[in-house]
Amino acid sequence: MLDHVSIGTSDFARARAFYDAVLATLGYAPVMVLEQYEVAGYGQGQKPSFWVHGPAGCPMPGHSVIGSGPGQHVAFTAPDRHAVDAFHAAGTGLGAKDNGAPGLRPHYHPAYYGAFLVDPDGHRIEACCHHPE
Repeated sequence: MLDHVSIGTSDFARARAFYDAVLATLGYAPVMVLEQYEVAGYGQGQKPSFWVHGPAGCPMPGHSVIGSGPGQHVAFTAPDRHAVDAFHAAGTGLGAKDNGAPGLRPHYHPAYYGAFLVDPDGHRIEACCHHPE
């Protein structure tokens, strides 16, 4: 169900030092770090499942700012790209704010397809698919 979760921090360097240390005790390490965006993804192997972003949020290409400062972002696993499209259409149809239309996000990896919404209560949510088609 959950693909990944991210949290915001008021001090990215401090958060990196903290999560580098505490998650290492559980066998997790930074597997994707984008210093220019103050974003670090932790996990095992090549798949980040827990993200930390700095106070400016995550102004990544292809979607609006994921968030700024402290806060959370939850991404749901979609079975295919059509489900991502349906998630976005259903959400915007029910009043969610578009925070990034369905599409490829090759800066994550070549097959990453996602859509981003802000729900009516302000929660940042996403649906994503990692399959090439």
